[in-house]
Amino acid sequence: MTMSNEKKNPELCHWADQMADRIIKERGDLDLYTCASGITPSGTVHIGNFREIMTVDLVVRALKSRGKKTRFIYSWDDYDVFRKVPANMPDPEILGQYLRFPITMVPDTTKRNENYARHHEVDIEQELPRVGIHPEFLYQANRYRDNRYVEGMKKAMQNRELIKWCLNEYRDDEHKMKKEDVYWPVAIFCGKCNKDTTEITGYDEEYGISYKCECGNCETADIRTFKGAKLGWRVDWPMRWNEEKVIFEPGGKDHISPGGSYDTAKLVSKKIYNWQAPVTMKYDFVGLKGIPGKMSSSKGKVIALPDALNVYQPELLRYIFATNKPDHEFAISFDLDVVKVYEDYDKCERIAWGIDQAKSEDVYRIQKRIYELAQIEEGMPKVMPYQIGFRLLTTLLQTYSGDIDAVIAKLGDVKPEQEATLRRRCECAWYWITECAPTSAPDFCFALRTDGSKADLSGDILTAVKRVRDEVVPKLETYLVDKELQQAMYDIATELGLESKALFTALYQALVAKDQGPRLAGFMKIIGKDQLNKILGVY
Repeated sequence: MTMSNEKKNPELCHWADQMADRIIKERGDLDLYTCASGITPSGTVHIGNFREIMTVDLVVRALKSRGKKTRFIYSWDDYDVFRKVPANMPDPEILGQYLRFPITMVPDTTKRNENYARHHEVDIEQELPRVGIHPEFLYQANRYRDNRYVEGMKKAMQNRELIKWCLNEYRDDEHKMKKEDVYWPVAIFCGKCNKDTTEITGYDEEYGISYKCECGNCETADIRTFKGAKLGWRVDWPMRWNEEKVIFEPGGKDHISPGGSYDTAKLVSKKIYNWQAPVTMKYDFVGLKGIPGKMSSSKGKVIALPDALNVYQPELLRYIFATNKPDHEFAISFDLDVVKVYEDYDKCERIAWGIDQAKSEDVYRIQKRIYELAQIEEGMPKVMPYQIGFRLLTTLLQTYSGDIDAVIAKLGDVKPEQEATLRRRCECAWYWITECAPTSAPDFCFALRTDGSKADLSGDILTAVKRVRDEVVPKLETYLVDKELQQAMYDIATELGLESKALFTALYQALVAKDQGPRLAGFMKIIGKDQLNKILGVY
């Protein structure tokens, strides 16, 4: 979409709205717009996979905002083959016995769910509502076993030479199937041993497929009743586009690249199933930055949605994806950049609510639209959330040893309808400061000396610290701005012939056993008179 078109229609300032507009223009006014996403639950569904789900959700929301009825389907390709034992599941030797089985027939060695596939499906299904995503889940193992795709498989088998031509169309000569090569679009899980170690030996051009298996089993299966037949994914994908009448489905850059699997599927869809391939868009990879070792180790070195939600409020996570265009690669950070992401979101929120003025009308429109799309519930919240900077929140939480109730009480002006969102932010800030910051931002971390321990202070430095305790702390509430409180401490240092920096370092050592910490004047106000007297009273 060109800039001139965007200016003509300011409602198209966001990429999701532009895509919704394109879908409507290309497909016309439909009773229902089916948008699809899906994955094989062969392991932990990681944050990179989440990009596809999020991309569809944002486009679905954009279609809804135009008054269109939508259906968001998420397919679990759980009739795929179990090819590799993962690093993060118990009893790998048991799992090894099920290689080449359908993943729904592999046991869940954690014993939490009925099978291996379901274990990974449940993990994401339980988390998606937290970020405001509510797709309709389709389970492909059930659909194949219910013989739902019999006619789709029959059509593919009868048109196997045409499909072979479609698959060859974008391949170079080295990778093309030869004329004499036998190609079967259907694969078979053996009716006896359940493995896909089979070879098709014949087809009666209707419903009967003959095969032999490495286990020695040979039979002719009637696909109207047989449970083990399945289309290869390059044909399965377009067959299901027709089955579900899919209008939009994005794809990773490896699939959407020219001559890639989408182009092939597009041909198969039109020539075999007489369905126009869905409108698509390419999405790029999501990188990770500053992951603490503890966070990734249990997932086999990947970050899953719950890991990201430990650090980012759901709105923040949606904001990250809504801000970045799908075809742009970006990294989700768990280091010091987290503070910047929260600051950017808070700025976006203030612009959306009219608290801060945007640089231009265009900036206002895009920031407001991003903010709307970032919310768990669609549109603007009924009440503006309570704003407190992430950096300040980490200071408050550490001062109160992670006691969220104490922090909210200290703030004093939190409305009841703001509390739930604020609590989520507190939980994220506490997780970040305790789990991520110790390795990625150690300067942010501290703990008050509440155990009666003392810093090694003597001479004029000790005298200065005592004077701060006796002369400044009692008047703490009378300093209207931090600068006045800071000046009072500078004056004590000057009178004793000390560098102010030396006094500040001594105070940090007395308070948190470190040479530095949060800005001292504001920090002392947060700690409060009573706690300061208790900590400094040991000198």
